[in-house]
Amino acid sequence: MAKTFEETDVWKESRELVKLVYKMTSGLQFKKDRVLLDQVRRASVSILSNIAEGFERGSNTELTHFLYIAKGSAGELRAQMYVAVDQGYISQADRLKVHERCMSISCQIAGLIKYLKRSGLKGSKFSGQEGR
Repeated sequence: MAKTFEETDVWKESRELVKLVYKMTSGLQFKKDRVLLDQVRRASVSILSNIAEGFERGSNTELTHFLYIAKGSAGELRAQMYVAVDQGYISQADRLKVHERCMSISCQIAGLIKYLKRSGLKGSKFSGQEGR
């Protein structure tokens, strides 16, 4: 297991997704819809933020909880991309780019959750390694 969330592939990929979403939503069309713009950006940021927060909690139970939230945010972002296409803010090709990244991240999160549940490990909070 990685020592910091920044070392994890899923967090790195989530960071790249945020960059993509911000770039994709910076166009004039998207800026007309401030509500959707804000929601899309917040959902993308929520993915990497929840991975980080869960990791820093030092408990595998809490990490699992926050990973489920991050996974939910990935689904939320996928749904919002359909709205963006339907409103003509982005192309179907752009939606697919986000969709593929979200699916990859969701799969990685699911695998990590599965590992944590099977491992029996409790986390650094319970092993005297917290804060290191």
